[in-house]
Amino acid sequence: MGLRFRPVDTSFYDLFTTSAQHLVGGAELLAEMLSETSDKANVAERMRAAEHAADETTHAIVKKVNSTFVTPFDREDIYALGSGLDDVMDMMDEAVDLILLYEVKTLPPELSEQVEVLQRCAELTAEAMPRLQSMKSLDDYWIEINRLENTGDRNHRRTLAKLFSGEFKTIEVLKLKDIVESLEGAIDAFEKVANTVEQIAVKEG
Repeated sequence: MGLRFRPVDTSFYDLFTTSAQHLVGGAELLAEMLSETSDKANVAERMRAAEHAADETTHAIVKKVNSTFVTPFDREDIYALGSGLDDVMDMMDEAVDLILLYEVKTLPPELSEQVEVLQRCAELTAEAMPRLQSMKSLDDYWIEINRLENTGDRNHRRTLAKLFSGEFKTIEVLKLKDIVESLEGAIDAFEKVANTVEQIAVKEG
């Protein structure tokens, strides 16, 4: 197998790092949205701005792929990673938007546990992206994300059980379930990002 030329250009890694940093900010806004004292309209407005900034970074990644002759790894993997990071932001933005639109006043404390999982996933992903350039010390990343995703699954089941326990009115159950599913979707999207990173590391390592 011949040696593969790896470009010195670090712009792809910088863009992936920026994209992951958007997720850290998005997770922080999501945590703020869950606070009973937060100005939800203001948080939602800032989240929309953050989601727009994340979209711009995703577009920059796609544009860079399309204009670069030699990419640091397979184009399909670059598209998949950029799209995966964007999906996480979209799901967090959806959760914030639903809280605002549904005018949910009281959120079950279990949702905070899910947001804590999301915050940790975002931090780990932001730390991992710069390491794509060396393809070193990445296995701990996807292993921990997988563990966090399992934690999120358990939290998800417990939250659903509480929603259907009779403690909440039917209309509130319907509203909260949508929000719960958005949070679960964001955690699942983080796992897909980690899986993509693993696939890249296996190919390029």
